[in-house]
Amino acid sequence: MSKQNRRAFLQTSTGVLAAGLISIDATTRHGVTANDTAPEFGASQLAPTIPANEGKKPLRLGLIIDIGKDPDAAMAKVHDLALPTCQVYAEEIDTDLASCLRQVLNKYQIEATSLVVGGPGKEVWNFYQGPLTIGLVPRETRDARVAHIKKASDLAKKCGIEAVQTHCGFIPENPNDPLYKETVAAIRDVAGYCKRNGQNFRCETGQETPITLVRTIQDVGLDNQGVNFDLANLILYGKANPVDAIELLGPYVQGIHAKDGLWPTNPRELGQEIPIGKGKVDFPRIIARLKELNYRGAVTIEREISGPQQMEDVRGAKASLEKLIG
Repeated sequence: MSKQNRRAFLQTSTGVLAAGLISIDATTRHGVTANDTAPEFGASQLAPTIPANEGKKPLRLGLIIDIGKDPDAAMAKVHDLALPTCQVYAEEIDTDLASCLRQVLNKYQIEATSLVVGGPGKEVWNFYQGPLTIGLVPRETRDARVAHIKKASDLAKKCGIEAVQTHCGFIPENPNDPLYKETVAAIRDVAGYCKRNGQNFRCETGQETPITLVRTIQDVGLDNQGVNFDLANLILYGKANPVDAIELLGPYVQGIHAKDGLWPTNPRELGQEIPIGKGKVDFPRIIARLKELNYRGAVTIEREISGPQQMEDVRGAKASLEKLIG
């Protein structure tokens, strides 16, 4: 996944924040469990209960989009697609947008399920530069990114968005690696900040193996952590088959990125992201398993291209997913 492709996708698709802006008490809103430790890992567990999903249709569809500087235009496109939810991507965290976002959400009645952030600084989405530039792992940019996520959390709080989401990076497989321990500390810092703002903190799958992500969540040890389960990223990075990975990550899944892709064949570059139904993600099995796990959150479409074809593919994905979800 290239930063350029993601930015193009986000800017040319559309979306924004949560519809009703339902106020949920911070002491109950974030909790995955009732205590201050992450839930015990186990394949038999159900997906976490998120108060923000109460009373809403499970597996409701959405779109990830960049609000840019015109939330109204972005929301109008989401509305035109007849999608009830979105994930809001914000490259620049402008707290002055908060009141505008609230108004736009109320206007179009779109639910924003998370605020997605990345950077600041250079991010290169491949196997060689990626470990040096993505997420909270690189030392050179870590402090700035921790501050950026905290600023995003403050914006989300003002807008009534119940989760903040990012790629944490190529988390080391070796838990004895100093970078692993430093990354755990950084995630604990930002997740704790989000918790104090009444939010969940979600790590998007991709650069790390599922078992490494579970280990990291448990080592961070806070109860407001979750996973945005990006189905294609697991394949694009060659980390896992999502059908298998859901057995590890199911107890933590709070969000879904519905996209498709192919396994990498060039050891320097990620696999290719392609339209849903043409890649290696087994959507029928994934949707069926999500239902078995009683996952009640959103399924957010992502298509990382730009131009008219992007919207055609989004509409195709919507039609395909609606048939599977029922």
